[in-house]
Amino acid sequence: MELQNLVIVAIIGIAAGVLSGLLGLGGAIIIIPALVLFLGYSQQMAQGTALVMMVLPVGALAAYQYYKNGFVEMKPALIMAAFFFIGGYIGAKYATHIPQGTLKKLFAVMLIVLAIKMLFFEKALK
Repeated sequence: MELQNLVIVAIIGIAAGVLSGLLGLGGAIIIIPALVLFLGYSQQMAQGTALVMMVLPVGALAAYQYYKNGFVEMKPALIMAAFFFIGGYIGAKYATHIPQGTLKKLFAVMLIVLAIKMLFFEKALK
């Protein structure tokens, strides 16, 4: 990997880490678009790379800060983790066979829908 790309990857990593610790976002919302836009990764390559990065305990220190300050609900977190494990496998199995253009559009629509929901609707969907 060239030095320029190493620097870009490092900047993406630090930006995603800071935003992850600060706002709880990083992997999908920051890293995937950055890899596509700044390094020309395909959507599948960006998603796969981001997932491998997150397999390591990269969020452990940030999660510990939230836990230490009483901002973690352990039971829901563990339940989500178990189902995320299974769902991640299923999703990846399909994503690797979807055309890149379609996958990019699905990703963008999901981000837009979530952003609109958070911006204009304060109450949870219960």
